[in-house]
Amino acid sequence: MNIKLHTPKSLKAGSGMATTKQFLLSLFATSVSIALTFGTAAIINYNKKQNEKREIVMMVMYDMYNSLKSIHKADSAIQQAVDVQLQIAEDTSKFEALRFKFALLMPKAEYTETTERIFSSSIETINTVGNVLFTENVAEFYQMRKLYKTSICDSIANDIARSQPYNSLKSSLDFYYSFHSIVSSGMLKDMQLKYAQCKQMMEISDKDIDAYREQREQIDKGMMDVDASVDSLRNRFLEIQSTIEAAKAKLKLE
Repeated sequence: MNIKLHTPKSLKAGSGMATTKQFLLSLFATSVSIALTFGTAAIINYNKKQNEKREIVMMVMYDMYNSLKSIHKADSAIQQAVDVQLQIAEDTSKFEALRFKFALLMPKAEYTETTERIFSSSIETINTVGNVLFTENVAEFYQMRKLYKTSICDSIANDIARSQPYNSLKSSLDFYYSFHSIVSSGMLKDMQLKYAQCKQMMEISDKDIDAYREQREQIDKGMMDVDASVDSLRNRFLEIQSTIEAAKAKLKLE
C-alpha cells in the first residue's frame, strides 16, 4: 500500500527561508536607497555650502587685497613727501624746485565699501563662512581701513589745505610729515598682518588671489565691452535722429 505524505508549503523547497531572504534583501535595498538618497542630498548640500563659503571668502580677500594696494600707494606717497621735506631741510635752496611735489604727493585711500556692506550686514553670510576669528579679523581690517582714510589721508589733505607747505620754506619745514609717516606705516603693517592671518585661517594662497583677480578682471572687461556696445548703439541712434531731424527741417523750408 502506497502512503502519500503531505508536505506543508512552508517547508517545500525551503520556501520559508526564501521568503525571509527576499524580505531581508528588500529591507537592505530599501535601507541602501534611503541612505543613498539622504546621503547624496547631504553631500550636495555640503558641497553647495562649501562653494558658497569659498566664494564669500574670496570676495572678501580680494577686497582686502585691493584695499591694501591702495593704502600701500598712499603710504608710499607719504614716505616720498618725507624724503622731499628732508631734501629741503638739508639744502634749503632746493625749496623752489621741490615745493610743488608736496601737492603731487597727496595720499589717497581709494576703495569701495560694497563688499564690506554685504559681509557685515548679513548674518547669513557670516554663518556661511562659519569662522568667528576670520569674521572678527575682517571687521577689524575694515575698521582700520576707514580709520586710515580719516586719520591719515583726510587729515593730511586738511592740513595741507590749511598750512599750504608749498607756499613758503617755513611752512614746508613746519609740516608734520614724519609723524604722519610713522602712523601710516604702523597702520599699514597692522592691516597686512590681519590680511595674512585671514589667508592662513581660510587656507588662501597668493595664487588663489591672483586667479580670482584674473577672473574678476575678465568679468569687468566683459561689462566694459557691454557698456561700449551700448554707447555705440546710443551714438548710432543719435546720428540717425539727427539726420532725420535735418531732413524734416529742410522739408519745412521747401
